[in-house]
Formats: sequence, structure tokens, C-alpha cells
Amino acid sequence: MNAILTLSATRQAQLVRERRASSLELIDAHIERIEKVNPHLNAAIEVLAERAREAARRADAAAGEGPLHGVPFSVKDSIEIAGSPCTAGTMGRRNAPPSPRDATLVERLRTAGGIPIARTNLPDLLWAFESDNLLYGRTSNPYDLSRTSGGSSGGEAALIAACGSPLGLGSDAAGSVRLPAAFCGIAAIKPTTGRLPRTGHYPADGGWISSIWQIGPMARHVEDLCTVMPLLAHGDGFDTTVVDMPFHDPAEVDRGALRVAWYTDNGTAAAAPEVAAVVRDAARALAGEAATVVEDRPACLANAYDLEMKITGADGGEGFRKFLTSVGSHQVHPLLTSWLSKFGPYRTDLGGFAGYWAEWDAYRRGIADFLRLYDIVICPVYPQPALPHGASVENHNFRGFSHTMAYNVSGLPAAVVRCGTSAEGLPIAVQIAAAPWRENHALAIALRLEKEFGGWQMPPI
Repeated sequence: MNAILTLSATRQAQLVRERRASSLELIDAHIERIEKVNPHLNAAIEVLAERAREAARRADAAAGEGPLHGVPFSVKDSIEIAGSPCTAGTMGRRNAPPSPRDATLVERLRTAGGIPIARTNLPDLLWAFESDNLLYGRTSNPYDLSRTSGGSSGGEAALIAACGSPLGLGSDAAGSVRLPAAFCGIAAIKPTTGRLPRTGHYPADGGWISSIWQIGPMARHVEDLCTVMPLLAHGDGFDTTVVDMPFHDPAEVDRGALRVAWYTDNGTAAAAPEVAAVVRDAARALAGEAATVVEDRPACLANAYDLEMKITGADGGEGFRKFLTSVGSHQVHPLLTSWLSKFGPYRTDLGGFAGYWAEWDAYRRGIADFLRLYDIVICPVYPQPALPHGASVENHNFRGFSHTMAYNVSGLPAAVVRCGTSAEGLPIAVQIAAAPWRENHALAIALRLEKEFGGWQMPPI
């Protein structure tokens, strides 16, 4: 394999700017890699080969200075790319027309010199922790094809891990950026709720669910998250939920001033021994340089799972079912059906929903109180490494997703970086949460842990 494919997007762009590599050579190398790995992974559902080559020729003819000049990126099939259909993996959109324009964040990556190269797979209407749908089928994990790549941004994670793309965009309402990143051994961040505009995402943003989800960048190397976050983090005049807070440079963070808490058991799903060991090792690696490193967790944390399910399923899933019907998805994937069935116990009336909202407020106050004591929280992304295909909906496994849900219902930024390997050769990552708008703290710690433990490793595929 061409060694340039293993480099960060930041480094690839530098080589193109310095004329030590051409954008066209880079695009061709990625297309060749996708052609090799995608028959095994089913991660890319559309390769934008000719359009990417045309853009690469233009990049090579220009004296570009963009931080992503001439470098490809991939996009989850719920985020619009001009000229390509956006299906969200659901049957009702199987004949969706090409999108008339780029999503805001796609446009910003283009402005920085990036070139869209592929749309990637996801679950039916995004709602599953595995990437499998009736339109395109199942995406597999590049470290073990019998395992899931995770969901909902599983196609992104698998393609990036296998060097088919250096970075991309996913979205996250319950762990959908962080979980696939962890299962596939790459880096990612779910920013603070309200940090990035979601214009051009399908389904469109709106309503109370706006308070729990964000689009987030994914990459093999934490360096690339640091490169793209300042490019993405400002309003666009259309997504009115965005707060234009300053984005601070992770390189300027004084890690010696940070107070770190860590835990391996959130009160709902304790981490397996090998995952717990990796979290402890990560905390130990920070002990010599952070201000404090203490085993502790928010008292409210055990409520995160039920709270996410209450917020998203207060109507028993009827809103989802009506939306599916309205777009013509009369047949849905069993993974989505299973998720919707889990909403049943959380169905309530208006008074009950008011109670749910009060619980939500109390949870966020509890998290805020905890963050008066700590700047960083180190914890599992999931209790186990990547699950076998189909296993995510089993109740004992499903509750494990509470580890990522905790930082959706709180709205906090949370990054993921690989810090270990299971006995079966699967990646094990840790989650790094921080205070609101302090993505720089989370990324600074992710950079430190990546340096300590090596981060992404080439899969055997």
C-alpha cells in the first residue's frame, strides 16, 4: 500500500502544497485503496471518482494554501454533497434526487481545499449502533469482518481506519461518531451541542432533539481533528442553534493545570476487564502531569441511559414511525425496528414528559456541579471492543451505549482515541469529556494519549 495513505490529512496537504506529491496522485491512491478494501467492508456506498479527479487537477493547477489543499475526505450518507443523493439509508429515499448544494460543513472542508471522495454507509435513518440497511447492506469492521464497525457513522469509521479516506464527517445523537471510531480504532470528537451548524443534514435539525446531537469530524490522527475543528466551528446564519463561542487551540492548553476524573463503571454498564485496564492506563499516563487525577464519577451518571431513552422515546417511537411513513419507508431494517421497540416502556403523556424534562434539567445541573471539581473526564466509550454483527440490540449490550449517551444528554464535548488492543486484536479506545466549549481540553488530552499509546494502527485488511 502507498505509505502516503497512512499519513494524516494535515500532512498529506502539506506534501501537496510543497509539490512533493500531487493531489491527483493522492486521489488516485485513495480510489485504488477503496477499490481494494470496499468489497470486504462495504463502507463506501458511492465513490465520487471522476469528480474527485477533476477537483484534484484544479488543485494541482492552483497555488493553494488551504489546510486541506488537494486532500480527499469522506461524508456520511446523511450529510449532503452537491450532485449526489442523500438517502440516510432508508427505503423511502432510495430514489432521492441529487442534493442541490453542499451541507455547510462539507462546503467548509471544500473551502479549506478538501475534495469529497465518497459517501459512506449508515443504519436505516441513522438509528442503530450498527451500520446496516435495506438499501446498501452491512458494513464490517476492518479488524475483524465478523464484527460491526458500529453506528451510525460506521461506514465513515471503517473507511477511514482502512485508509480509504484520511478524515470525514459523521453525526452523533447517542454515540454515533464516538462508538464507530472506538470500534474501528480511529479518533473523533462530538463537539459541544450548538458548536457546529447542521445545515444540510438529513433528517433536518429541529425540535427538542437538537439539544442532544451534533455533527463531528472523524480521522485516523488527532492532529486532523485539531486542524478541522477551527474551520467548522462557527455559525452559518441558517442553523439558529449554533452559539458562536471562540474555539481555543489545543496546542496552547496547559495540561498541568487540568483536573482529571476517571471511571470504568457508570452505574449502568461496567467495563469488561480489558477495557477497564485501558482506561486505568490512560489515567495513569496523565498522573504525572495533570494537576490531579482522581477516580470519581458524577452522582447522576447512572440516569443517563434512561434519560436518553425518555428524551428520544417519550411518544413510544410514534414520531419516528410517522416520519418513516411520510417519506415512504414502509419497510425498515430490523435493527431500527428493535430500537423503536425499546421505546415502549418510556411512552408517557404530557405530564410525564414534563417530568422527563425536569429530570433532564436535574441531570445537567448534576454534571455542571461535577465540572466545578474537574476539567476532564476519562472513561470507556463502550464496555467491550467491537461487537459481533447483530449483537448491538441485545438488551445487555444495548445498555452499554449509556457510556456515550451520557455526553449527549449533557451536551458536553467528548473525544475518542485508541489507547489499547484486546486479546483478539480489536481496538480499545477511551472517551475524553470536557466542559462545554472546551473541545481544546479534550483534544489536548487526546493528543497526549495518542502519543503515549500509539493511536490508530493499520488493520489487517
